[in-house]
Amino acid sequence: MSSSRVEEELRRLSVEIRFLEQTAEALSSRINMVNAAIADLTYAMMTMEGLEKQKGSMEILVPIGGNSYINAKIENVDKVTIGIGAGVSVEKSLQEAKEIINRRLEELEKSRDSLQQQLSQVAEKINEDRERFEELAAKITAKETPSKNV
Repeated sequence: MSSSRVEEELRRLSVEIRFLEQTAEALSSRINMVNAAIADLTYAMMTMEGLEKQKGSMEILVPIGGNSYINAKIENVDKVTIGIGAGVSVEKSLQEAKEIINRRLEELEKSRDSLQQQLSQVAEKINEDRERFEELAAKITAKETPSKNV
């Protein structure tokens, strides 16, 4: 392979590696967002399950921001107001709300698995490109460095 071809491939690999690294960062960011959504929904599910076990009214602390809380009394946990998207919320039975959240969790876990698989493929391609880059760089270095005969 001629020196100019090697240099051209080095440039191409360099650009491709940068692009793949940006793609990996974007995928990691999306995975983090999905994980945060999963944690939020898991917390909601745990809260609903805890409330479901309670009989009669109960007092709770409700966060109001700034690490401050107010006392509140829950009289009835038969109905839950649940967001359905685009800023719209509807009232559902506790069981319906749990089913909706379970479906969302399943969808998010599938999305996370897909994103992690994509990230794994991108990381594998980055490693392949880096190995090839190092091979080509070593060829150029070997050609430019004359051997010393003593």
